[in-house]
Amino acid sequence: MSKFPNSRPMKTFILPTFGVLGFVIGSGYALAKTNYGDRKIGFLEEQIAKVGTGVQQAKLLLPAEAEKRATAAKVAEAESARAAELETQVAQIQERARAVTGRQKKVASAPTPGKKLGLGRTALTEEIAAWDVDVVPGGRGLPDGSGDVATGEEVFADKCASCHGDFAEGADNWPVLAGGFDTLGDADPVKTVGSYWPHLSTAWDYINRSMPFGEAGTLTANETYSIVAYILYSNDLVEDDFELNRDNFADFEMHNKDGFIFDDRPAIEYTRWRTEPCMKNCKAEVKVTMRSVFLVETPADGGTESVMNPASIDDLPTFSADGPSFVPVSAQDMDRQNNAVGAAQVIEETDPDAQLIATGKKIFRKCKSCHAVGEGAKNKAGPHLNNLIGRRMGSIEGFKYSSAFKLASKEERIWSEATLDKFLTEPKVYAKGTKMSFRGLKKEKDRIAIYEYLRQFE
Repeated sequence: MSKFPNSRPMKTFILPTFGVLGFVIGSGYALAKTNYGDRKIGFLEEQIAKVGTGVQQAKLLLPAEAEKRATAAKVAEAESARAAELETQVAQIQERARAVTGRQKKVASAPTPGKKLGLGRTALTEEIAAWDVDVVPGGRGLPDGSGDVATGEEVFADKCASCHGDFAEGADNWPVLAGGFDTLGDADPVKTVGSYWPHLSTAWDYINRSMPFGEAGTLTANETYSIVAYILYSNDLVEDDFELNRDNFADFEMHNKDGFIFDDRPAIEYTRWRTEPCMKNCKAEVKVTMRSVFLVETPADGGTESVMNPASIDDLPTFSADGPSFVPVSAQDMDRQNNAVGAAQVIEETDPDAQLIATGKKIFRKCKSCHAVGEGAKNKAGPHLNNLIGRRMGSIEGFKYSSAFKLASKEERIWSEATLDKFLTEPKVYAKGTKMSFRGLKKEKDRIAIYEYLRQFE
């Protein structure tokens, strides 16, 4: 029983209350669900729209992307093939390297600081010998071989004469190799292999290393021996049957072997020169004390020719700070020379004999390096040619003739127009063994011109 008889039961009030509340909640939930679904549907519709747009774009890009992918695939395939090829080549190289390493000694590791680098190898005896070509006085360093005068004459004519002349007399301004023995005490000495060089080894070594000009190192040992033998013969230091070889090389003594002294100038003289110049009390006037000994002429028909300078110092001015004391009147001298030359040309043009002599004078240039002619002519590499026509061959006193002309002198053969013509045609045939290596004059008119020219000095 209830304590409150007039009251209703509790459940009577609770149930209606919960019912109303449930309805409200349910309605709100249903409403909320309805709003959420709408939003969800809207979101999905937006996504569908975007997906549709993406599909449309994909449809547009699909062909290009497919082409790119195809190209990329081809490139990848090519690169893969190239990589495989390179790997094969590397493997082959490594295999060859292993094979070579197996046949050779292994290379030593890099040296530590302070030790030898370990580069290269010790030179072989044969390799050192190939470079060790110097020859010293006494003949040490000479190779095997030999050469005689006759062979040397041929080699010299072929390889040396274009510069040094057929008789080693020097062509144009190239060095003279023969003669000059009586000139070393002169103001302008002629220093040749024969007159000046103290050691024969110097000639052999230099010729072997440096000649012929432009073809250095091409001579054989025998050719070098032969050339040196011929140069000795051209200087009248050996006979025409001489042969030079390693065995007799050291026995040969040069003409000027005692003509050199030890150079002590660095210790004695250099200290005197290495002082500051005073630049005080200078000379008020200076003068030329000598002129050039030789003049180099350039003939109209080509080449060059060195002649003695006839001028003296008497007509030269002195010089001071104010200039020369006078100016030489060289223009007048030049006019006189031109007039003289012009007159000579007129005579030559009108006189056939004068023309012939003038031609002979030009041709004699081939001879004047060894032979002198004219007033005061002396023996050179060959005898002087004054009074040649009518003279007995090999008869100049004091000249050392070859065996060929010694025999001609003994037979009392005489120089005439006929004998001179035969000799100049083929010197080696007419006088076998002559020292003169001149090949001769092949043109008859040239031989006639030489004969007429030499007749002027009878």
